[in-house]
Amino acid sequence: MNQADDFWDDPFDDSDYFTGPPVTEEMIRAAEAKLGYKLPQSYIRLIKIKNGGSLKRDCFPTTVPTSWAEDHVALSGIRGIGSEWGIDSETLGSRETIQEWGYPDVGIIVGECPSAGQDVIMLDYSECGPQGEPRVIHVETETSDAPTVLILAPDFETFLRGLVESSRFEKEEQD
Repeated sequence: MNQADDFWDDPFDDSDYFTGPPVTEEMIRAAEAKLGYKLPQSYIRLIKIKNGGSLKRDCFPTTVPTSWAEDHVALSGIRGIGSEWGIDSETLGSRETIQEWGYPDVGIIVGECPSAGQDVIMLDYSECGPQGEPRVIHVETETSDAPTVLILAPDFETFLRGLVESSRFEKEEQD
């Protein structure tokens, strides 16, 4: 079986980092209303499996260097909804993080990177509008005065299927 085909079988590791309560349709509607964006179906499918958390495949390959590595970005976890770390949280949610860290106001922060707030994974609605299918971008604020944006995937499903385990890069470094 192709690695991309079996992503949905067991996407999360055993940790409960970023994990919220089981998702209901009401929680989804409330999060969309609060954020002003329609959530991608693949994101909803993922958080119905587990409402946020660390993924087994925790890196996304890139063709350009990032603040994390020469050839990939790392992902600490996917944010769910309806909890302290949820995208819709009053204190640590996407809106608050965008304002506090100076990220571009183009959508929703759905992924945390291991840089202590210097870079994130976002759903970017700037081209599709709030009801469209957003692309996925990596945004970093560490390396310049203005945020650096790297387009990772045309949609969230493609992003998820493009994730690989970090061990892939550890092996390449050893070779």
